[in-house]
Amino acid sequence: MQLRNRRQCHPGSMLSAAALICVATTLVACSRNVSFTSENNAAMARMMVAMQVEPSGDADADFAAAMIPHHQAAIDMAIAELRYGRNEHLRRLAQEIIVTQQQEIMVMQLAISQPPHHSMRNHEEE
Repeated sequence: MQLRNRRQCHPGSMLSAAALICVATTLVACSRNVSFTSENNAAMARMMVAMQVEPSGDADADFAAAMIPHHQAAIDMAIAELRYGRNEHLRRLAQEIIVTQQQEIMVMQLAISQPPHHSMRNHEEE
C-alpha cells in the first residue's frame, strides 16, 4: 500500500485557499467597519449630549455652546475616517475637516471669550 504525498495538488485545495483568503479579507473589512461604526456612534452620542444647551438668553453664547460640540463631533468622525477609511478622496476631505473645524472652534471660543484650548473633549476629561 502506497502513501500518497500530502503535498499533491487537489482541484478543491486551490478553491479552499481562495475561500480562506476571501473569508479572512471579509473578516478584516467587517472588523474595520465595526470599529469605525463604534467610533462614529460614540462621537455622535457625545455630540448629542453636549449640544443640549440650556438657553442662557445670549444667542451668541448659546449658538457657540451648541456648535462647538457639533464641530468636535465632525473632527472625531474625520479621525475615524483616517483610521479606518481607504478612499483617498475621503481621507483628504477628513484631513481638511479636522483643520477647518478646529479653526472654527477656536473662532467661536474667542468670540465668546473662552480659552482657545477648551473643547468638548477636554471638557469631558476634566
